[in-house]
Amino acid sequence: MHFFAYRQEMTTSPWSRDSMPPLPGTSGLPGTADTLDLISLGRRVRHLRKGRGMTLDDLGRKVGTVGSQLSLIENGKREPKLGMLQGLAAALGVSIDELLGAEPPTRRAALEIELERAQRGPLYGSLGLPRVRISSRLPMEVLESLVGLQAELERRLNEQVATPEEARRANAELRAIMRRKNNYFPEIEAEAQQVLDAVGYSGGPMSEHLIADIAVHLGFTLHHVSDLPHSTRSVTDLKNSRIYLTQSRHSDHDPRSVLLQALGHYVLEHRPPENYGEFLRQRVATNYFAAALLLPEKPAVEYLRRAKAAKEIAVEDIRDTFAVSYETAAHRFTNLATEHLDILTHFQKTHKSGIIYKAYENDGVTFPQDHTGAIEGQPSCRRWTSRVVFDVQDKFRAYNQYTDTPSGTYWCTARTERGPNGEFSLSVGVPYAQVKWFRGRDTDIREKSFCPDEACCRRPPSSLAAEWAGNAWPSARAHSHLLAAMPPGVFPGVDETEVYSFLAAHSH
Repeated sequence: MHFFAYRQEMTTSPWSRDSMPPLPGTSGLPGTADTLDLISLGRRVRHLRKGRGMTLDDLGRKVGTVGSQLSLIENGKREPKLGMLQGLAAALGVSIDELLGAEPPTRRAALEIELERAQRGPLYGSLGLPRVRISSRLPMEVLESLVGLQAELERRLNEQVATPEEARRANAELRAIMRRKNNYFPEIEAEAQQVLDAVGYSGGPMSEHLIADIAVHLGFTLHHVSDLPHSTRSVTDLKNSRIYLTQSRHSDHDPRSVLLQALGHYVLEHRPPENYGEFLRQRVATNYFAAALLLPEKPAVEYLRRAKAAKEIAVEDIRDTFAVSYETAAHRFTNLATEHLDILTHFQKTHKSGIIYKAYENDGVTFPQDHTGAIEGQPSCRRWTSRVVFDVQDKFRAYNQYTDTPSGTYWCTARTERGPNGEFSLSVGVPYAQVKWFRGRDTDIREKSFCPDEACCRRPPSSLAAEWAGNAWPSARAHSHLLAAMPPGVFPGVDETEVYSFLAAHSH
């Protein structure tokens, strides 16, 4: 996790809010293109009417209605019919498009619109406060203060309501975006290639020396310290163009990836995330950027095409060729497999307890899901490769298995790795029709899964249930993080006071 003193100017990136595809469930909501914003329309009519020196009754006579009816329209309390809109546009001397324009005509009008929306919203209503009458006599500074207070209140409440359910929903939305794009993002690939060209990368594994050159090229100096805030893996000081990293060589993360992810926030011009979903998108984007530098697209694709032609694709070979972790190699394979090799695939990172921590698919495999569509936090089928691999004695070689599922037969390859939170399996799989390109396809190990049918592996066998049902009382290991709200703050889990104090101490 990284903490940034971000640039204040409004910028966009391949993974910024403005350029992301619309998330599911937003069509038709107030403020979107397919609804009429009555408050904004009313303020525009009032602005145009007053600009032409007309009273409500004057305008009413021109459009064939009374002033009291126009007052309801101007206050956003009545939706005018199409004929009325056409009459208003003609009487005010503007086109329909101008009358329905998205931009408020003045700063004051924009503030009035924001305040009116806020006062009609559920948050303001829950406070039990009297409504403020919005008129031309309301001072500008009062408008500014009221709108600012509302925005700050919403921001603070949003920080507090980042629940595990919200996190799971954000994960599901992000995974849907990744599936639509086949987990391939050409904008980030292009940014990574520009950086590689600038430092003269000529091939082979990415050395720490070359990565340090990338930092210098981007204008940063590197500082290894022993007192890095415990809630961070790196801290970037944009004021003084410094990146702080830990001195320890015993980190659970590749120091090259940590530095490249920190640089990724800068290159991709990220702004402080406004919600947990945006925080996740930025984190995935920086991980992608780092992988695109550690396994550059052109040499990685050339290598994979040769392996495909030889029918010898193997994740462990990708790992060894580019000197990265197995997890990084597996992730990068999912970035490039569909776009460049026409191979559909899926990926899982599963804890030894059976809980899925990360997952991606575009090959139709049926992952377990909760009501939000989230896969993370769900138990993987006991018969899948991602679970069976934990019981395999040979940990040196990859474990390969065919699994018959309700959605088809899949071949998967998996390995286990130990991390700070225990042992995990990392598995990559493809549909049966595409296994011919992979080493390990000759395995004779085959399992059958009926999940999500509970009779598959979640319900105890009848013989065990008959003997022990009602006679067992296990004391469950409490996973308190599943009940707690997500850590508050712009960057969840980061102690801002600790980070700012660290920067102050190191800035001289």
